[in-house]
Amino acid sequence: MMLDLRERPFTDRGSRLLVMAADDGSLWIAAARYETPLRETTVLTGLRVLAGDRELPVRRTLPDRVEFEGGAALAFAGPDTLVLTGDGGEGVHAVWDGGRAPAGGGLVLVGPGRDGAHVAAPGGPPPDGRAVLEAAAARWRDWFARMPAVPSGLRERAEQAWWTLAVNLVPIQGRQSLVPSKYGYVGLWNWDSYFHAIALRHADPGLAREQIRILLDHQRPDGLIPDVVHDHGVLAETTDLPRSDLARLAQHVGGPPVREAVPVTKPPLTAWAVWKIHQADPDPGFLAEVYEPLVRAQEWWFTRSDPDGDGLAEYLHPYSSGLDDSPIWDDGPRAEPPDLNSYLALQYDRLGDIAAALGRDPGEWRARAQALVDRMVARRWTGARFVTLVGGREADVRTPLELLPLLTGRLPADVADRLVADLRSPSFWGERPVPTVAFDDPRFDPDAMWRGPVWLNVNYLLIEGLRRSGHPETARELRDRTLAMVRDGGGLYEYWNPLTGRRAGRATSGFGWSAALFLDLAHEAFTDSADREG
Repeated sequence: MMLDLRERPFTDRGSRLLVMAADDGSLWIAAARYETPLRETTVLTGLRVLAGDRELPVRRTLPDRVEFEGGAALAFAGPDTLVLTGDGGEGVHAVWDGGRAPAGGGLVLVGPGRDGAHVAAPGGPPPDGRAVLEAAAARWRDWFARMPAVPSGLRERAEQAWWTLAVNLVPIQGRQSLVPSKYGYVGLWNWDSYFHAIALRHADPGLAREQIRILLDHQRPDGLIPDVVHDHGVLAETTDLPRSDLARLAQHVGGPPVREAVPVTKPPLTAWAVWKIHQADPDPGFLAEVYEPLVRAQEWWFTRSDPDGDGLAEYLHPYSSGLDDSPIWDDGPRAEPPDLNSYLALQYDRLGDIAAALGRDPGEWRARAQALVDRMVARRWTGARFVTLVGGREADVRTPLELLPLLTGRLPADVADRLVADLRSPSFWGERPVPTVAFDDPRFDPDAMWRGPVWLNVNYLLIEGLRRSGHPETARELRDRTLAMVRDGGGLYEYWNPLTGRRAGRATSGFGWSAALFLDLAHEAFTDSADREG
C-alpha cells in the first residue's frame, strides 16, 4: 500500500514520530502526544533531501520507507530513530529549518524523549542504511502476512486498515497499547479498546487480551473501569463538559452551571469483547483472571450509576456514553438512552458464557439478563419505539440507539420486528445507513459529530443485534452497505457523511476502531463467501 503523507503519514509501530508533507513540498515531523494537536508537537519543519545542490523529491512512500528520487530513502531504525540513507555518490544529505546533516552520512533523527524531541547527526560510523531498510521491510512483511483474509474487492482498504492498527500501537505507561489515532487521540480509550481487540484477536489474541488487561489493571475499587489510560495517569472523573453542553446548560439555569466531579467511563462492553477473544483463541486462564473484575464492573452500573434506583442504569456524563456531542445531551448531562441497558443485558449473558466455561452455574446471569430486558420493555417501550430519557424526561430526538435493544437477543418477536421495520424505514435506511440522528429528524446534520454521520461501531453493534434477534438477511445487507461505504469513501475515518459517503466534517483519519471493525466485517464477508462457495 502507498502512503500520502497527509491522511496517512509515515510512521511506525511503537513510534510517536510522524513524517508528513508540507504544502511547499518539504516534509515536517511531529510527535504524537495525548490530547495535543500535532502543530504543537513539531520536531522539525522544512526537511528536504538533496544530492549535491539538487533537491530529491519524494518518489513514493511505503509503510517501511519514504523513497526519494536518486535512490535515497528514509526509514525507521527504531521507534525514536529515523535514518536517511543514500548511495553517497552525489553527497546525499538533508537540510531543514535551522539545521543541516553532514553530507555523505546517514542522518539520524532522534524523536520524543523525556526532555522533548531533538535532532542529532550520528556520532561515530554512520548506520548501515541497507540493514535498516531490510529490517523495516521485514517487519512490515511479517505484519501484513498476518492480516485476516478478506474478499479481493476489499483488500486495498483492508491493507490500509491493517496498517492503521499497526502504527496506532504505541507504549502507554510502558505497555503496548492500541490508540484510536496518532492525531491527538494518544491514549487507551475504554470502549475503543474493545473494538480494537475484535480485529487483533484474528492475528494476535495475546495483544488483544493485553488491551483488556491494561484497562482492568486500572479499575477502581468501586468497580468503575476508567474512561482513558494515558501517559500521565487515567481519566476516571471530570468536571468537564463539551462546550455545546455547557452553553445549553447555562441557558437552562440562567448562568454557568456549578460543576462537580463526576465519574466517567465508557459503555459496558468488556465481557462482550473478552468472549469474542475467547471464541477466536480459547484461554480459560484469562477468563478466570478477568471474571471477578468483570462482575465488579457490571455491578458498578447498578450501584453507582442508577441515581433514581429504578433498576435501569443511566449515563451520568456525556463522556461515559461515548457519544459526546449527540443531541441527546442538548437538554442535560444525565441521560438514559436504550443502548446502555441493552449493553448491560448483553454483558449478563456474556458473564453467563464465561461462568459456564469456568465450570460455574450461568443460571443467575441468564435470569438477570432476561429480567433487565423485561424491565426495559415494560418501562421504556411505547409500542412503537424505546424512548430515551434525559433528566427523567423523554427526549425528542430520534437516534439509532433506540434500535440497540436488538443486541440483547431477548426481545419479544413483535418488538424486534418493529425495531427492524424502523431501521429499514426512511428514518434510518439509505444507500449508506445508519445515521446517528434520523434522516428525517430536524437535528440531523450529516457532518457534525454524533449528529448524523455514520459511525462504524454503531453499525457493527446493530449488525450483531440483527443476527441475535433473528434477522440475518438485514444484518448481511447492513454489513455489505457498510463495507461498500468504507471501500469507496477514501479512507479510514472517525465517521462518514451518510449523504456523500465521504469523510464528514472534522472527522480524524487513521481511526482505530473504524479500521478494526471494517477488517472484522470484511473477514466475515470472506468467510461467508467461502462457506457459500463450499
